Amino acid sequence: MNTLKARLPTPEEAAIAKKSSRELEALLSTSSEIQAMSITDTNGVLHSITLPVSSLRLLVSALEEIGEGNAVNLLPVRAELSTQEAADLLNIPRKAMIKLMDEEQIPHVLNGNTLKVRYLDLVAYQSKLQSDRLADLRELSKADQKLGLGYY
Repeated sequence: MNTLKARLPTPEEAAIAKKSSRELEALLSTSSEIQAMSITDTNGVLHSITLPVSSLRLLVSALEEIGEGNAVNLLPVRAELSTQEAADLLNIPRKAMIKLMDEEQIPHVLNGNTLKVRYLDLVAYQSKLQSDRLADLRELSKADQKLGLGYY
């Protein structure tokens, strides 16, 4: 599964994506769950399609990112990732990822002879990590205020 490999958009692709995201966002109906659109194929034939508005919003978000020059990947929430893919998502070395798994901080499964990590478990780990960091910052802030070390 090479879900995390992507190429950066060219400047031309980024410019088209930026313009397209603005135009599509302006056309989205906020009051319905589905929206009809038309698309022209390579032969010039117009085709009407109906899409969930939620998928169009996802498309707008992807186009905005591409418009900023970022690569975009679509990753299903139920995806199982290799240790390297999981490490890449957390922006840590693979050895650190394996250590987190060994310490049972991130659940994993053995699929054949390969360790896999569920994407949802990575999101839960990141959420807990962020929550813990915010709690630590609150404690530090309280200590700063108590000691009169406030910053101006």
